[in-house]
Amino acid sequence: MELIRQKGPLTFEHFMEIALYDPEFGYYASGRSRIGREGDFFTSSHLHPVFGAMIGRQVEEMWRLMGMPDGFTIVEPGPGEGRICCDMLDYLKERECFNALRYFLVEPNPATKKRQQALLARFSGKVRWYPSLKDVGTVRGCVFSNELIDAFPVHLVLMEDRMQEIYVGVDGKGEFRELTGPLSTPALEYYFRGNVPPLAKGYRTEVNLRAREWLHSVSEKLLDGFIMTIDYGYSARDYFSDDRDRGTLMCYYGHRISEDPFKHIGEQDITAHVNFSDLGRWGEEIGLKTRGFTSQGAFLMSLGVHGEMERIASAGHDYSLELARIKRLVLPGGMGESHMVMVQYKGDGEPVLKGFSIRNSVRYL
Repeated sequence: MELIRQKGPLTFEHFMEIALYDPEFGYYASGRSRIGREGDFFTSSHLHPVFGAMIGRQVEEMWRLMGMPDGFTIVEPGPGEGRICCDMLDYLKERECFNALRYFLVEPNPATKKRQQALLARFSGKVRWYPSLKDVGTVRGCVFSNELIDAFPVHLVLMEDRMQEIYVGVDGKGEFRELTGPLSTPALEYYFRGNVPPLAKGYRTEVNLRAREWLHSVSEKLLDGFIMTIDYGYSARDYFSDDRDRGTLMCYYGHRISEDPFKHIGEQDITAHVNFSDLGRWGEEIGLKTRGFTSQGAFLMSLGVHGEMERIASAGHDYSLELARIKRLVLPGGMGESHMVMVQYKGDGEPVLKGFSIRNSVRYL
């Protein structure tokens, strides 16, 4: 608030960056556990270990498609509590590829890193930590993220007589309020030229320019291999549909959802769904080939999660709760539908991945 008083209104992107990432007051800098029953939201990895196992199954196929190289590296930015890494390595430890693998976690928060290290103690010889992606050297392998890009700060825009940007100011009562003004960067003007359908007056949405920067930084680190992105999101056709005229911005506090980013500042998560068409287009511009795009449910079913469900059901104990958790990962109405999976590839050829064998919606991007 003091910054606004000194320098004037901020873009919403700048406000969101401070609210989430300020070293002293930002939500992600607090060091407290944000995920799970005692946090603000659940991720797929908290529902059942089979999620990490299926990701591991896909990574194993990637390793084979690349010729089974030694030093195949999985890089995971934004690894949360480290559960996917743990579950993936638990699955892969009995597989042929395990000795060839390295796993790099990109975690800037010391308190979160400490919890990850405790969870992954038995894999201490396999896992390394880095405070930022720029500290990671070049790798061959797979850069994997789960619910990372939805937390990148976004620009908010509003269609009036022409496209306007939403800024954050302070009113006479000392409370935050929204203001509209001209677009803050030519990059936004360029974004709306040909990439977005005509929007009706009053239409409000988000633009995640940070995702483009992130793809560039990942591509610079990846000599050859795959980028696997799992997140809330849509293709552009669905992102800019008429019934989504209020955008996708959501806030999470104590497992309650709201659309008010000005409450619980520094104590609530703020997210916006990912426009996967943007990722595909921006990736193609820098030589990344989109090899698959589908729902999380179709992805997990393609990789054989139904076999794991059958195994659990035949185990002879009370399995109803366990199966219910897996179903939330797979079925429509839950994460199976709300989360999408995209895999991009850097290298020669056009590898075909099992995770997209049931459905591959690349043509809809």
